[in-house]
Amino acid sequence: MKDYRQQFWLGARDLLPLISGAAPFGMIVGATGVSLGMSPEMVMGMTALFFAGSAQLAAYALIQDNAPFIIILATAMVINLRFAIYSATFAPLLGPLPKRYRFTLAYMLSDQTYGLCSMPAQMQKTAAERVWYLAGVTLTLYLTWMISVIFGIALGAGIPPSWSLEFTIPLAFLAMLVTTITSRLLLMVAVISGSCAVLFQLLPFNTGFIVAVAAGVGGGVLLPGLLKMRRASHE
Repeated sequence: MKDYRQQFWLGARDLLPLISGAAPFGMIVGATGVSLGMSPEMVMGMTALFFAGSAQLAAYALIQDNAPFIIILATAMVINLRFAIYSATFAPLLGPLPKRYRFTLAYMLSDQTYGLCSMPAQMQKTAAERVWYLAGVTLTLYLTWMISVIFGIALGAGIPPSWSLEFTIPLAFLAMLVTTITSRLLLMVAVISGSCAVLFQLLPFNTGFIVAVAAGVGGGVLLPGLLKMRRASHE
């Protein structure tokens, strides 16, 4: 048990450098929610339910536009499709666990959790060690996220409505986009998706966003093959 506790605290320690990115984002989520007229209880309820900042910000924008619930749900699911991949990666590890642990750890999967727990050094550990390390990462991130949103709510409550904090939603997404464009292919996918978002922005209830995501996914699937064929034709 002592070794397992060491893995738990090792996971918590390894996450600490990533808090510098998660905490400010959580504060933006909290401050933006109350600036849009939501109660602190509603913001915290959404935070506990979503545990996904990008999907929560997108839901804010749709709620502000009085979009139907089905559109909000579909948008959140499209944004969080990557978690299906994360879940498949950890399915062999979490599958044998009792449901109360399996569902809890699966619910708390995140980008940071996937990045840390799928590293080669972690994959070489025993299943029990990996589970305890995963628990340390996820619980630490969850607590950090909830606390940062609370701070954001307190901050947003003191900001006058005339400041219009809703502009932070596109800025937050823009910041995330810039950090993920690391190759020519990703730049092309971003241009395709961004162009579709502009072209279809007048569709009702922000459904143009879903079209843009679908176009980006399609570009990501098709472009590598097309670029490979082009290189082959020039050789």
